[in-house]
Amino acid sequence: MAEKGDQERTEKPTGKKLSKAREEGQVTKSQEVSSAFILFGALGVFLFAGPWMFWRLSDFMRGIFENLGALHIEGISARAFLLEVLTHVGLIIMPLLVVILIMGVAANLLQVGFLFTLKPFVPKLSKFNPITGMKKFVSLKSLVELLKSLVKIAFIGGISWLVLRGELDAIPSLIEMSVGQILTYIGTVSMKMLFYVGLGMLVLAAIDFTYQRWQHTKDLMMSKQEVKDENKQSEGDPQVKRKIRQAQREMAMRRMMKSVPDADVVITNPTTLAIAVKYDAKKMFAPQIVAKGAKLMAERIKDIARKNDVAIVENKPLAQTLFKSTEIGDFVPAELYKAVAEVLAYVYKLKGMRNRA
Repeated sequence: MAEKGDQERTEKPTGKKLSKAREEGQVTKSQEVSSAFILFGALGVFLFAGPWMFWRLSDFMRGIFENLGALHIEGISARAFLLEVLTHVGLIIMPLLVVILIMGVAANLLQVGFLFTLKPFVPKLSKFNPITGMKKFVSLKSLVELLKSLVKIAFIGGISWLVLRGELDAIPSLIEMSVGQILTYIGTVSMKMLFYVGLGMLVLAAIDFTYQRWQHTKDLMMSKQEVKDENKQSEGDPQVKRKIRQAQREMAMRRMMKSVPDADVVITNPTTLAIAVKYDAKKMFAPQIVAKGAKLMAERIKDIARKNDVAIVENKPLAQTLFKSTEIGDFVPAELYKAVAEVLAYVYKLKGMRNRA
């Protein structure tokens, strides 16, 4: 039972798992967000450039029908005529196409950010497995997608019906209007319907994006064993790390012991602590701690000091304060300048007496 529980995916995906999924194209993305962006982009184009596009297309089509009897379309001229029609229509609807492209890209960048990967297009044998395909077809996820589509159709259809129902009273009066007025009315109602449908799409997009983010996290959930394995791969084997830390400590200790002979004084408490202090008035603005240790390490520091004729001074309060408040390489704190200076002065005085003797 314990082994089975360990395999349950109860842990949130790690940063490494999320990054790997992103590289493979597995990201949180809602198609409804793109649809809402594109719809509002198209609505903006129709609002500002719709009349221009309509009249340009009308004039172009009128010109074709007025000269239809004079046209002789055969062979190469037919292809040239078709190319000219497509070019002219393309130029008219170009603003709409450009805005749709921009809004589609903007929607994807907003959801995913900049991402370029070809891994989703790499063929996998599992994708050609009919059994796997059938499982996906009847899976819970496919049922949820079907339900989402039905809700979307009902939601948008309901909004459209509400807008049209508000216009039912005005429809009989269309009989008395001209063709131009009827077209204007249809355009106005269509824009109104698109606007409210767009607002509904924004609501659906927000809900769907939240669901997609939850589903994406759920799909990438990890078992406790997977998290442990990933941590071991990222950080290395604990035993290897322990040996590396031990080697680093030994190297630091050797460097520290090499600095003891260069010290001016070793301050002790006197049995369990030893702090080696060095001071060069020409190069340093304050005395510096070059080595320190407790118990066995303190004894080693004192042994090296004796062998290299480094003065050893007993000062229990100063030794305890320096040991607690400083690290190797630190300069003596300002509040201890006076106490350390007195010790150094005493050491220099002893050295001067020895030199005269």
